[in-house]
Amino acid sequence: MGQSASTPSATSFSPSSSRRVKPLSSYSSAVAASAAKELAVMTNGDAASGSGAVCPSRDHTLDLPDECLALVFQSLGSGDRKRCSLVCRRWLVVEGQSRHRLALDARAALLEAAQAIFSRFDAVSKLALKCDRRADSIGDEAIALIAARCPNLTRLKLRACRTVTDAGMAAVADHCPNLRKLSVGSCTFGSKGIEAVVRGCALLEELSIKRLRGLPDATVIGDVVVKAASLRSVCLKELYNGQCFSRLIAGSSNLKTLKLIRCSGDWDRLLEDVANKVPGIIEIHLEKLQVSDRGLSALSSCANLEILHLVKTPECTDAGLSSVAERCHLLRKVHIDGWKTNRIGDEGLIVVAKQCPNLQELVLIGVNPTARSLGLIASNCRNLERLALCGSETFGDAEITCIASKCMALKKLCIKGCPVSDQGMEALVEGCPKLVKVKVKKCRGVTPGCADWLMTCRDGMLAVNLDITGQIEQQEASVGESRIIESNEQLVDQIGAVELLPSSSTSRPSPWKTRMGYFAGRNFVASAFRRWSHGSSNSNHT
Repeated sequence: MGQSASTPSATSFSPSSSRRVKPLSSYSSAVAASAAKELAVMTNGDAASGSGAVCPSRDHTLDLPDECLALVFQSLGSGDRKRCSLVCRRWLVVEGQSRHRLALDARAALLEAAQAIFSRFDAVSKLALKCDRRADSIGDEAIALIAARCPNLTRLKLRACRTVTDAGMAAVADHCPNLRKLSVGSCTFGSKGIEAVVRGCALLEELSIKRLRGLPDATVIGDVVVKAASLRSVCLKELYNGQCFSRLIAGSSNLKTLKLIRCSGDWDRLLEDVANKVPGIIEIHLEKLQVSDRGLSALSSCANLEILHLVKTPECTDAGLSSVAERCHLLRKVHIDGWKTNRIGDEGLIVVAKQCPNLQELVLIGVNPTARSLGLIASNCRNLERLALCGSETFGDAEITCIASKCMALKKLCIKGCPVSDQGMEALVEGCPKLVKVKVKKCRGVTPGCADWLMTCRDGMLAVNLDITGQIEQQEASVGESRIIESNEQLVDQIGAVELLPSSSTSRPSPWKTRMGYFAGRNFVASAFRRWSHGSSNSNHT
């Protein structure tokens, strides 16, 4: 979350290296680094050349405003920033004051170093505090001190801070009124701590709660009664009795995104409340959840719904999906992991095809569609750009031929574990004129030469990635089925950037095998589509 920083008085608690805001290009980054080096030379008054000429003793960087110097530092990497901070006291101060992101090891001893760290980095707006599971974490005193020293904090991430209680979170609420994003995981405080932050931080927009240990028992429903008009996104993950946040969710009238992932208990009632009180919701993720057609039917009143993910929800059937599609005509992205229960298939997808003409992205895992539904989707959803099918027993040559002949806007296609063959892949030679990427894995009927042949026929404008079935299966034999398609969250994140690569097949030499080793250890559809989704999502929503 933040870059590494050096703190003279507390080196053992310096921020860890992480993502930073990238410059406009690698060129600008090189220019910034070069400028910093030149500034350092000017500051030190080193010899200008071997001929004996000497730079003036005057420090020309003093003519450079602190704001300009800070912009140079912000374009540098973590290591370069550290080195620049050692040039002189002024650079040390400017570098610290221009640091907006920080990631710290949140062990208990951080309390002693916090004063020195935040004296130097006094402009931090994004902070991550993460503690090793085997170590003692910071407590209420430390979190209160940190919050007091970071009044401009807008993003806070807490991981495994097991000693922080509701009182500590109340201190965060008191000192950080500008907080916009809170993410907590593996902490032991409860719903009262979350409620304190929601009450005290009127600008809070994103709330993510994972494995929170201090929640009340299942008999307490709607424990958090505060409403938050500012909330735009709520994610509850791996919670016992996450229903205690039901009133908070239903009371957030401007909520746009709701993600409920692997939480215990019945969630139909909450979905009914959301449908009645948050009609403007746009995105809903339901994964490994006890939710049925009753909940989906309620969601059908959310006319603005654009993104729907149903992942391993065995009680949801064609009827539930149909009820959503019949009234949510703005659906753009639909992800369904049927868990091979055969409860969602052609009937539900036909209604999606007829009622959702704006569909751009369709991901089907463990679902068995046929040309009957796929043909309608291809014909009616003229904007369909991304299609993924995984573990479908019915997606064969007839289905891919249907897709190829009717999906004029399709750009990316991913197929895993489906009974397609070279004959079906031939349809992609003339079909799907906008297709730029195809990824195929564990489809026994597709031979190694298919990738090269397809690329040749498409004049090199199509990137085809084909796995080595035997090698992949052997490596995956030791991995549980849950590893293969465990997380549709990865799948969601993988639908993104397009890159035209040389066509590849199992007949490639060792460098290709090395590249394909990346796909061996992960779910293919996930790794194939992660970037694709990110790219398209960014183009539509912030």
